[in-house]
Amino acid sequence: MALNQSYDLFFIFIFNLSLLFSLLPFSFSQTVADAPSPAADTCNGIFLSYAYTSGTKLKPTDPKHQPYRFESVLTVLNNGDEKLKSWRAFVGFKTDEYLVSASNAVLADGTSLPANVGNGTLFAGYPMTDLKTAIETAGDLNQIQVQVKLLGTQFGVAAPSVPLPETIHLANDGFLCPKPSLQGKSEMQVCCTKDPKFKTNVTVEDEFLPRQSGDLTIMYDVTRTYDSNYWAQVTISNHNPLGRLDNWKLSFDWMRDEFIYTMKGAYPYVVDSSDCIFGSQGQHYRDLDFGNVLNCERRPTIIDLPLTKANDTTMGMIPKCCRNGTILPPTMDPSKSSSVFQMQVFKMPPDLNRSELSPPQNWKINGTLNPNYKCGPPVRVSPSQFPDPSGLPLNTTVVASWQVVCNITRPKNASPKCCVSFSAYFNESVVPCPTCACGCPRNSANTCRANATAVLVPPEALLVPFENRTAITRAWADLKHFTVPNPMPCGDNCGVSINWHLYSDFSRGWSARITIFNWDETAFPDWFAAVQLNKATPGFQKMYSFNGTALELNGVNNTIFMQGLPGLNYIVAETDAANPQKDPRVPGKQQTVISFTKKTTPSINIAAGDGFPSKVFFNGEECALPSMLPTNSGNRKGSTTVISILIAVLVFMLVQQ
Repeated sequence: MALNQSYDLFFIFIFNLSLLFSLLPFSFSQTVADAPSPAADTCNGIFLSYAYTSGTKLKPTDPKHQPYRFESVLTVLNNGDEKLKSWRAFVGFKTDEYLVSASNAVLADGTSLPANVGNGTLFAGYPMTDLKTAIETAGDLNQIQVQVKLLGTQFGVAAPSVPLPETIHLANDGFLCPKPSLQGKSEMQVCCTKDPKFKTNVTVEDEFLPRQSGDLTIMYDVTRTYDSNYWAQVTISNHNPLGRLDNWKLSFDWMRDEFIYTMKGAYPYVVDSSDCIFGSQGQHYRDLDFGNVLNCERRPTIIDLPLTKANDTTMGMIPKCCRNGTILPPTMDPSKSSSVFQMQVFKMPPDLNRSELSPPQNWKINGTLNPNYKCGPPVRVSPSQFPDPSGLPLNTTVVASWQVVCNITRPKNASPKCCVSFSAYFNESVVPCPTCACGCPRNSANTCRANATAVLVPPEALLVPFENRTAITRAWADLKHFTVPNPMPCGDNCGVSINWHLYSDFSRGWSARITIFNWDETAFPDWFAAVQLNKATPGFQKMYSFNGTALELNGVNNTIFMQGLPGLNYIVAETDAANPQKDPRVPGKQQTVISFTKKTTPSINIAAGDGFPSKVFFNGEECALPSMLPTNSGNRKGSTTVISILIAVLVFMLVQQ
């Protein structure tokens, strides 16, 4: 009897124990990674597979572009003999996919999900960035393998067809990946092996990857750490000789519910702690005064402080901070080519340990009238070192460092922000900026033609806004017997326009004049411009109203860099005329004459095109160029030609002195 009661009590205990574990929000099976495909056994490198698991039809119904939900799994397995650091994998999506979520990875270009990935995308590991080897882990799949579960929408591929990508491959340097093979109809596999010809200075024993070069780099250095929070210093450094940022805005994603408590040297674009107060942060930090918290957004935007805050004991006092968001190229001023700020970051469970540090992901930085940057994921690098604050001749090492590398890109279908017009001494007409060079309004079809070629204009038309040029342009067209479409071509819609004028051409030298017009309401302090002349740059001699230097880019001497003279490097904004009721607005303007010699370039043909730039940049942004050059039609009036020649001769004589 007692024995039976003991058995009953035992089974009741086992039943209750199993019930308890069934109610827990986890299971033991979730801590074990899924076994890799049998094909992985034959791979002695990095094995990748993409497996489509399920899909359903979505609304709305559209026979031409039907959306379907898809679920798939990307697997990356390290079967090699070396740790795979900061793994990256490319998936060549091809059916206009819209990715909603991805576990254990982020998009390597810094784009936040959801996002369009229809042209293929690069994944980077997060939170597990490195894959160890089976040798050092006794084959623990949780350490040598990562599985990225993908959820999204694809278009046009209905069952029984399977929406597999075009290709998959490892994107880390030093690996060779053959064409993927199909396993059945729903899985794609490839084995990538080390390239024997690839040379690197990184050894297996190196704990961190080397720091990479790029147009712009961002360092995320943890300088102090505590159980519940840490201090990080963020350094933005510009390395591109033609790169620049004005009024920079920096954004990123917190991945583990962190929030910004305080900052020095910069500030959140939005100061708001409501997400913390009504969220999990408020539940955990019950005694924290959230009235002092700066920002609780999952994706905050950070802006620089004005110069007046540089010596503020509360908000400033950080070297290289508080420059109103301006980061100049190193060719212009190395001391102003970086920006620094610090922030105190509070963490959330289960990361309440001073050694649990996780940088934000999906970094993005941009400015006004500046290049577009695409940033990669943060990569753990060796801890940065800074001069010791005591003044002693030693360096202090930070707790941990991550590097984000950003490069200048031109997004597909993106419009420039500046444009160029061409003119020459041998033609009275100016080839204006291209139609809609910087974009056109959607509803412009009734007022102007967005696809029509810009009409040649007289030089004086460059001095007035486009909306005031109609009468001048029509009168010039009648005088020169030009054909004018009806309606007329749309304007260039650019905030900055640049005129390159071929001023003179002689047997021993030639000259050009460049004029910069600011049609925007924002002035440009510390501006710069650059022109690429493929054949003529070696003959560059002098600029008369700007500072100009020949610049070698990527080993090629074809670029001339220019900026305003000291005290004159400021282009004012567009202003009202003296009589606003009658006269058009007046642009900010600066110009200079540039002289060249033909001693080093005797075979160039200036009028045929060698005297016109192939690329023009303003504040780092590449400008739109005309599709044609001025023609030597001989229609310039004799008196004007004689005056131009006399002025050019005078300039040339000054150069020879």
